[in-house]
Amino acid sequence: MLFLPAMLQLFKSVFDLFFPKTCLGCSSILSVGENTICTQCRHEIPLTQTHLVADNEIKRCFEGILPIHHASSLFYFYKNHFTQELIHNLKYRGYQEVGTLFGNWYGSELAEVSALQNVDYIIPIPLHKKRLKERGYNQVETFGLALAERLNTTYNDKLLFRKTYTSKQSKKNRIKRQKDATDWFELGNCRGFENKHFLLIDDVMTTGTTLEMAARQLLKIPNVKVSIVTLAFAKS
Repeated sequence: MLFLPAMLQLFKSVFDLFFPKTCLGCSSILSVGENTICTQCRHEIPLTQTHLVADNEIKRCFEGILPIHHASSLFYFYKNHFTQELIHNLKYRGYQEVGTLFGNWYGSELAEVSALQNVDYIIPIPLHKKRLKERGYNQVETFGLALAERLNTTYNDKLLFRKTYTSKQSKKNRIKRQKDATDWFELGNCRGFENKHFLLIDDVMTTGTTLEMAARQLLKIPNVKVSIVTLAFAKS
């Protein structure tokens, strides 16, 4: 039995030799000590640093629309860039470790942000049950769970629900998306959630309509604060 750990490590080494792990950003073979993404991709991620600035470009997207307490994203999303590959691997190909990696990364930085010192619940943008069945998972769950651990708070996916099954929204303009989105979400049993601070999370913010409509539902609960954090921000 004493040799079992050594044998397992040997089998792992042989497996990795024939089936090496690759970076989920650029597809290069990961070196020893690298996890999920390679060192080069990690260094080249276009960080927004918006969590360090209270009046930042992301929060301004909601200015005059909703009283958002804090808003920030970890990195910028660019098409035909490895950031797109990272998001697609998380969202469509089942590589949920991407969410865990960035949840731990960003969570450590957000834990130092004064505006997020007293978050009561992390609320993910929910998928419609049909979409969840198709995909098999909510792509922001691992991101949210890691954030919750770093912020010493609770991940809650039972408060906000998606009412309508929608087609892909990325190619619609903001006015069209707002018209379509008015009935996307609904609250579950919100008794006991008064006077709380919610951190609403998503993978990529584009126009902000999805987050806006979800936040509107949360703000129906008496005397709450809503903050927003996403993995990525796609500049228009």
